[in-house]
Amino acid sequence: MKSIRVFLLIALLSTIVLVNFVSAVHGYRASMAEAQQLFDRQMAASARLLAAMPAPQAAPLVVAQTGQQAFQVWSDGGRQLLVRSANAPDQPLGTFAEGYRELNFSGYRWRVLCYFVPQSNRRVLVAERIDLRYALADRVILASVLPILLGIPVAGILIWLVVGRGLRSLRQLAAALRDKRAEDLSPLPLAQPPEELQPVVNSTNALLARLRASFERERRFSADAAHELRTPISAIQVHAHNLQQELQQCQLPQPPESLCQLQSSVERMAHLVEQMLNLYRTTPDHYPMRFEPIDLHRLAQEVIAENYRVFADRNQSIELSGGGASVAGDRFALSILLKNLLSNANKYTPVGGRIEVALQERGERVTLRVDDSGVGLDEAEYQRIFERFYRVGGDRHVTGAAGCGLGLSIVEHIAQLHGASIRLAPSKFGQGLSVQIEFPRRAGTNAGEGALAAADGEQTHG
Repeated sequence: MKSIRVFLLIALLSTIVLVNFVSAVHGYRASMAEAQQLFDRQMAASARLLAAMPAPQAAPLVVAQTGQQAFQVWSDGGRQLLVRSANAPDQPLGTFAEGYRELNFSGYRWRVLCYFVPQSNRRVLVAERIDLRYALADRVILASVLPILLGIPVAGILIWLVVGRGLRSLRQLAAALRDKRAEDLSPLPLAQPPEELQPVVNSTNALLARLRASFERERRFSADAAHELRTPISAIQVHAHNLQQELQQCQLPQPPESLCQLQSSVERMAHLVEQMLNLYRTTPDHYPMRFEPIDLHRLAQEVIAENYRVFADRNQSIELSGGGASVAGDRFALSILLKNLLSNANKYTPVGGRIEVALQERGERVTLRVDDSGVGLDEAEYQRIFERFYRVGGDRHVTGAAGCGLGLSIVEHIAQLHGASIRLAPSKFGQGLSVQIEFPRRAGTNAGEGALAAADGEQTHG
C-alpha cells in the first residue's frame, strides 16, 4: 500500500459503485415490474373501451390508427370479427381464455389480453409489442440512473479532498518527528491529536521518556565514574612523586626504571580519563548549546599562553597569525578543541620543530588552521584518525609519543556541534600535518544541522 489516500479513494469509490450497482439492478427490476403493471392496466382500459363500442354496420371494421397496440373485437363467442386494428390479422390473436399471455405474430413477441364481456357475449383481444414496452421502460429507468453515474466522479473528488483533510494530523505527526533534533527528547508537540493517532503519540512520547531517562542515567554514571577515577589517580601520582623524593634522599644515581614507567603510566591514565570526560561532554546527544560570539584569535592566544611551557620544554617555536575572527560557539568546547589540536602538534612535532596557528575570515566562513613540522600522516589514515581509540602505529608510533586516540574524535565532535567541517592536508612546512577547520560565522547557521548530523552518525570532515 503506497498511499493511504489512494487506498481510501479506491476503496470508497469501489464501495459506492458496488452499492449503486446493486441498488440500480434491484431498482431496475422493481421499476420494470411496476412498468409492466402500468402497461397491463392501460391494456385493460383499452379493452374495456373497445368492449363498449357499438357494433359496426359492416363487419369487420378495420381501424387504421391504432398506436402501438393491436386489437380485435369478436362476437358470438369468437365466431365473428367485428373490429380489428390494421396491424392485427383476420384470425384470432390467440385463444379466447381470459387473462394475459405472450404470443408471437407479425414477426414480434406480443403481450395479449383477452377480455370477455358477458352482457354482449363479446371477446376483446388487445396486444402490445413487448420490445417496445421494454424500450420505453429502459428509457425511463436510465433517466433515473444517469445522475448517479455522473455523480461518481464528483464523489471521487470530494472523497480525495475529505481524506486529504482527515490525514492532515498524520502529516503533522510526521513533520513533528522529522523536525525533531536528535538531542530533543521532549514529548511531541501535538496538543489534541485525533483519537486514532492518540495511541501512536502516547507510545512515541513514552519511548522518548524512556530514552531521556536512559541517557540521564548514562550521563550521571559517566560523570560520576570520571570524577571517582580522578581522585585515586591523583593519589597515585602524589605517592609516586613522594616515592621519587624518598629515593632521591637515598642518594641513588638515578630513579629506578620501574618508577619512571609507573609515573608515565599514571600520567597516561590521567590523560585518558580527562579525554574520556571531554569526549562525553562534547557528545552532540548530551551537549547543552550555550552559543555566544567568540573571538577565535583571542581564544587561541589564551590557550597558547596556558600551554606555552610544553612547547618551550621541547624548544618548539609556535606562531599565531591572522586577526580577530568571531564565530558563534561555546567557549569551553572551542578551548578544548584548540588544546587538543595544539597537544597533537606538540606531541608529534620533533624537538626544535615549528607550529603555526592561523585564522582567516572569508565571507561568512572562518578558517582555523594548525600546521606542524612533524612526521605527518599518510592520506590513507585521514579517515581513520577520527575514530575513537585509533592511534597511528598503535603503541609504537615512530615518534615514541603515547596517546589515547581520543583527541581528534573530540575535535570532530566539537566541530560538528558548531556546524564546521574538517579537512586534513600536508603541512605548509613541507613535512607534517595541517588541520583546517572551517566555521560558519553566524549563530545557528549550521550548528543545529551539524549536531543532528553528528547524532545520525554522519561524517562532516572532508
